[in-house]
Amino acid sequence: MSEYNQNGNNMNTSSEQYEHYNSDGTKKKKKGDKKKRTGAKVLTVFAAAAILLVLGSSMVVTKQNQFKLIRQFGRVQRIVTQPGLSFRIPFVESVDTIPKELMLYDLPASDVITSDKKTMIVDSYVLWHVTDPLKFAQTLSCSVNNAEGRIDAIVYNAMKNTISNMKQDEVIRSRDGKMTITLDEDGTDVSNNDLVLSEETETVVEITSLTEEIMAQIDHVENQYGIEIVVVDVKKLDLPDDNKQAVYTRMISERENIAAQYTAEGRSEAKMIENTTDKEVSIMLSDAKAKAEAVVAEGEAEYMRILSDAYANPEKMDFYSFVRALDAVKASISGDDKTVILSEDSPVAQIFNGQY
Repeated sequence: MSEYNQNGNNMNTSSEQYEHYNSDGTKKKKKGDKKKRTGAKVLTVFAAAAILLVLGSSMVVTKQNQFKLIRQFGRVQRIVTQPGLSFRIPFVESVDTIPKELMLYDLPASDVITSDKKTMIVDSYVLWHVTDPLKFAQTLSCSVNNAEGRIDAIVYNAMKNTISNMKQDEVIRSRDGKMTITLDEDGTDVSNNDLVLSEETETVVEITSLTEEIMAQIDHVENQYGIEIVVVDVKKLDLPDDNKQAVYTRMISERENIAAQYTAEGRSEAKMIENTTDKEVSIMLSDAKAKAEAVVAEGEAEYMRILSDAYANPEKMDFYSFVRALDAVKASISGDDKTVILSEDSPVAQIFNGQY
């Protein structure tokens, strides 16, 4: 039964039949509607996040220095070689990244033995890059570490084979691919009082460098692993510590022998130059004396001719005798004593007395 109040209104009527308002006159929202709207927003956010996740996972960004391998269930589907943006199927296709730039691998220092049984320590490095990303992925599993391990073994074997066929001095000379050779010209020859000595000239000869010899041993890497070894270069050649002192001693002894040989050759050439010079000086002195004697003889002949001309003429002869007498008196007067004592029969006294 329904209950009624004094005014006759039904008191059992549900409160839902009434609308509720806020203090500012706005209609209050029901709790059920609010929960529905919140759930819708959450679903929208989750849907947007899922869409963004799918879009993000489907995009493949390839940089300038990269290869991208697109795999579908482990099988390589395609290779992206050009930089830019590409797409894949999310959760179905996976992406592997392979470096495209030139890479440096520093090999650990290793011992090698030359053909003359000398041990040398070789420290080298390798510049390499990937040329075939598919073969690189199939053989080396896209791993740079695996590639460097193969490069290490290949380069070491090539280096060992190359150096084992060379002597130690050949290895050292071929370090830079150039060798300075001292060449002797024609031998010493003395002819016509001229000394011609042998001259030593240094000539730089181009030889096959150690790097070229090693690179010649490496010819299958690209075909086998999809990589190319661009350069193999030796940073340092050294000797084991226990061999250094013996090698230094031998080098000092060899240099001393070479110095002694040069000294002996220099003394021999100096003696030859000295003998040749003495001979030339003797010849020059003899020629000078002969010319001087010839000049003296010509002067004496001219002197005698002048005397002959003077005595041939009586007037000149008297004047000449007078001048000679004055010269004789002048020569006889010396010191502070200026007195000359002459006998009457002296030719000089006769000249002074006018008797001559």
